[in-house]
Amino acid sequence: MDRTVAYHEGERAAQSKAGVHEEAERRLPSVRARVPDVGAAFLAAQTAAVLGAAWDDGTLWASLLTGPPGFITASEHRVDFAARPLTTDPLAAVLAAPAELGMIAVDFARRRRMRVNGRATPTADGLQVEVVQAYSNCPKYIQARSAQPAPSRVPDPSPAFASGLSAAQQDLVATADTFFIASASATGECDASHRGGNPGFVDVLSATRLRWPDYKGNAMMMTLGNLEENPAAGLLFLDWVAGDLLQVTGRARVDWSPAAAAAAEGAQRVVEFEVEAVQATAGAVPWTWSLPDYSPANPPVR
Repeated sequence: MDRTVAYHEGERAAQSKAGVHEEAERRLPSVRARVPDVGAAFLAAQTAAVLGAAWDDGTLWASLLTGPPGFITASEHRVDFAARPLTTDPLAAVLAAPAELGMIAVDFARRRRMRVNGRATPTADGLQVEVVQAYSNCPKYIQARSAQPAPSRVPDPSPAFASGLSAAQQDLVATADTFFIASASATGECDASHRGGNPGFVDVLSATRLRWPDYKGNAMMMTLGNLEENPAAGLLFLDWVAGDLLQVTGRARVDWSPAAAAAAEGAQRVVEFEVEAVQATAGAVPWTWSLPDYSPANPPVR
């Protein structure tokens, strides 16, 4: 059996708190230190991937890479990207040198997603990742969308940077049906994951405080396991029509109490997030998406 991956202590702690340890053990063989052929074919068809990595001080950011189908290629133990983040991106300097990297690619139209974590090295035209973990996730909470190129769109060369969310940014977050989260273990291994729900599933409590329900998932608890060890996290929100990118970094805490979960429909627990910095880049995404077909797995929002 190709089982070269083990859970770290934070993941096991989160699994224990959630009461899913046995289910997590059954799922562990699906996480491998290689990309299967079907995974390579999936990645080659994608036009975007979300990356997660950390600054030297541990600050985590989630970023977006885009390109035509084929800009991601994979062999058994390597994934190559023919792209790098924008020069103004918080991760541009990080990924100009070797760094730990988490990545998730989502095919929204078909509700499929795949995660690859490993060690990234810059190349002449992009990034090369040595695969440490590779696995696919279930289609739950993915809103179906189709994409069309927006070739005339030009990223703002001077992104807005702030210590909190503006009123317009709060509105974007409060009406979001999807976001991405970057996290890292105590030893710095990074991960990027997807969160989805009906609009309003993310509560905006203030310009510097967010909260969202954590719904039933794959039981492996890789994001929450990282947060058990390291509260740093990065969030990424998209304006699906205008192509604007909202990147948020801060610290997350999981509230495991039954009372917190009971306050949100379908929640297994609740994640609270303190915003420390925000970067907003207008026109950063050269794609525009259709209106969503919401996932039938989404719990209602009160």
